[in-house]
Amino acid sequence: MSLVVIGTVAFDAIETPFGKTDKIVGGAATYASLSASYFYDKVKIVAVVGDDFPQNEIDEFKNHHIDTEGLQIKAGEKSFFWSGKYHNDMNSRDTLVTDLNVLADFDPIIPESYQDCQYLMLGNLTPQVQQTVIKRLHNRPKLIVMDTMNFWMDIALNDLLETLKMVDVLTINDAEARQLSGEYSLVKAANKILTMGPKYLVIKKGEHGALLFGENQIFSAPALPLEEVFDPTGAGDTFAGGFIGYMAKAGEVSFEHMKNAIIYGSALASFCVEKFGTEKIKNLSPSEVSERVQQFVSLSSFQIKA
Repeated sequence: MSLVVIGTVAFDAIETPFGKTDKIVGGAATYASLSASYFYDKVKIVAVVGDDFPQNEIDEFKNHHIDTEGLQIKAGEKSFFWSGKYHNDMNSRDTLVTDLNVLADFDPIIPESYQDCQYLMLGNLTPQVQQTVIKRLHNRPKLIVMDTMNFWMDIALNDLLETLKMVDVLTINDAEARQLSGEYSLVKAANKILTMGPKYLVIKKGEHGALLFGENQIFSAPALPLEEVFDPTGAGDTFAGGFIGYMAKAGEVSFEHMKNAIIYGSALASFCVEKFGTEKIKNLSPSEVSERVQQFVSLSSFQIKA
């Protein structure tokens, strides 16, 4: 039973208060698949790049046992490129350049070897492309997790609402939850969004942790206080990859497993922001991941004494 990740494999150029990079590898599918690979060994990627994408970076996927048969390489074309500059608070940023390139007409091809998909991570792409992937799978996966953003709420709301009816889990940030629902209270927002189709909702709150809603329950996960955050790019995708990777490892869909999945996803995301791009999440040891998870557990572990 495989875990299929669809999204962007791309180039980024990033500037933060801690420094700046030239062109480095990024993209939602890159972060999510690398993160998921720490928990599950049957991760398969669906994305598109140009022939400017380096072979050694494709080999990096393979080093993590990520199947790249679904990675299309377009001859004579360029990979998607995004450049951004973060403000001092590291929560807001300015987009400097967005070159869609091969992504402009991306048609997600699902290899036959991917049809054993039981766990599907729909990275942040057009809702129409996300729908296409679901429809091209012969059987509905056991768990479909979907990420989206305010941009699609602005320009493709009807398509987005149709896609929401097809998924199990939606992951968005707090501002997006408020925009999608029209409610300021996150509890009211969650209740409204859960009527749109998803059975579970994860609201990411950056440095303030994450909230999980579903089965008439709420779980609040902490964020790990870090001395330095070098680059928040890809943290949400890393979180989503860790989340679904853990769920695939667990093999059972339940609120209790999702509580654990949020902690594991948060742990991977906390590594991601400590370096630029994917540098930190490429070479983590099992002991590093385990120790970081225990740090999260200890943050909110307490007993009330009489």
